[in-house]
Amino acid sequence: MGCGASRKVVPEPLSLAWVKHQGQCQGSTASAGPWPEETAAQAAQRMQVALFRAKFDSRVLARYDIKALIGTGRFSKIVRVEQKTTKKPFAIKVMETREREGREACEAELSVLRRVNHHYIVQLMEIFEVQDRVYMVMELATGGELFDRLLAQGSFTERDAVRILQMVADGISYLHGLRITHRDLKPENLLYYHPGAESKILITDFGLAHSGNSKGDWMMGTLCGTPEYIAPEVLSRKPYTSAVDMWALGVITFVLLSGSLPFDDESHSKLYRKILKGKYHYIGEPWPSISHLAKDFIDKLLILEASHRMSAGQALDHPWVVNMAEGASMKNLQRAISRNLMRRASPYSQSPGSAQSSKTHHSHKSKHPWSRRNLRAAGSPLPAVL
Repeated sequence: MGCGASRKVVPEPLSLAWVKHQGQCQGSTASAGPWPEETAAQAAQRMQVALFRAKFDSRVLARYDIKALIGTGRFSKIVRVEQKTTKKPFAIKVMETREREGREACEAELSVLRRVNHHYIVQLMEIFEVQDRVYMVMELATGGELFDRLLAQGSFTERDAVRILQMVADGISYLHGLRITHRDLKPENLLYYHPGAESKILITDFGLAHSGNSKGDWMMGTLCGTPEYIAPEVLSRKPYTSAVDMWALGVITFVLLSGSLPFDDESHSKLYRKILKGKYHYIGEPWPSISHLAKDFIDKLLILEASHRMSAGQALDHPWVVNMAEGASMKNLQRAISRNLMRRASPYSQSPGSAQSSKTHHSHKSKHPWSRRNLRAAGSPLPAVL
């Protein structure tokens, strides 16, 4: 869905009357009632959606039918809805703004989404604002997250990677042209618009985005992002620019081609030290099969000096992208990528740091091993890494 997580859509919810009745019945099982074949988890999902629907503002319910809860975060929930008049599906991101952090995330996201209109960026359709809550109606992306698709398909080549990166770089170029910095680019925030093979990619989740301040200052200083994708200048607490998005694109490219991270450690402090050193290696499968142009593309992004990194426009003009990896090995990389992703999942799946970004619309318990909890404020704890 357009504004965040790609999650399995739950069935149509139960009525509130049935939910309350079930709660009053002693000893009844979750699968009892009119859906005897339903699992306890499915019944619990139905009840959760029904209760959540009951809290919706009447103006929203007058225009949309609430169909399913498809994602949750610290300050937000995402529901799949259907517009009553057109029957078209949309996603509504419900942002809780009572707490300062939730209010700031909401304001940051709205300040961007109200301005953007691009083929590869999730589109805001409508807004409903009430006390302590904002409803953002957005286009619905149903194709799933980037690596979910990669793991499910049988073939993935450099040419496939280039097609994805072209779309992402095009979206980033548009944002940077508006002086908007995403600041949390990662695979989980890149969604397929539909399940088809030719689906476009949508850049989503602008809760950490920056679009300048009232004084027109475009330099940033807030410590935020997702650890594995944070640029070294952010960790150094130096003023930084939109070049942080290009560093993140370099990390995404590295993971996309190999299933491994260029900088990785279970310990955050050790991870940060590795990022600050900027040392990474093309070791192990499938790197021997990957072209020099692809590695050159990564090398021109993972540069410690931010001013020397490629811009989004330069990334689109890089020979690897322009030539669609022509002349490079078209070997199927999918098996090696999947193996590396699954190998990394093992040590991190039970780690305290493996939780999904707390501010996103994803579930707190991330199913993905390639990124962990994000940092969102200048006061976020940062281990001594220098």
